Amino acid sequence: MWIVFALLAAVSAAIVVTLSKIGVKNVDSSVAFAIQSVLILLVSWGVVIGQGNLPDVMRIERRVWIYLIIAGIVTCLSSLFSFRALKLGNASQVSPITNVSLLFAVVLAIVFLKEKLNWQVVIGAVLMAVGAVVIAIAKD
Repeated sequence: MWIVFALLAAVSAAIVVTLSKIGVKNVDSSVAFAIQSVLILLVSWGVVIGQGNLPDVMRIERRVWIYLIIAGIVTCLSSLFSFRALKLGNASQVSPITNVSLLFAVVLAIVFLKEKLNWQVVIGAVLMAVGAVVIAIAKD
């Protein structure tokens, strides 16, 4: 079932890139991000409340809070960088480069999460990275 959600996330991300590129055309990239962030905040907490998970917030361990807060800060930075890149570049070139995060995620998962590396992951990550670079350097 995870693959269905991963594919839905990928399709959603592609739609977000497209709509964000249109949105930053005549608006500062940080303003566009701030507008989306408010909606993300409302929807995410609405889902937590709607699912009845609000009491779970009080049971989160301090160490987990720290990881989630740091991840939230990095998420904000990532989005700010992405919005700025979209403001300055073509969505068809920006998106593949931002998705080189796959390569970084594989490395970080191996180093910090002790996940196993196999030849399929290596070949797939290299192909995606090469593909992103080829798309990014394509002429208009």
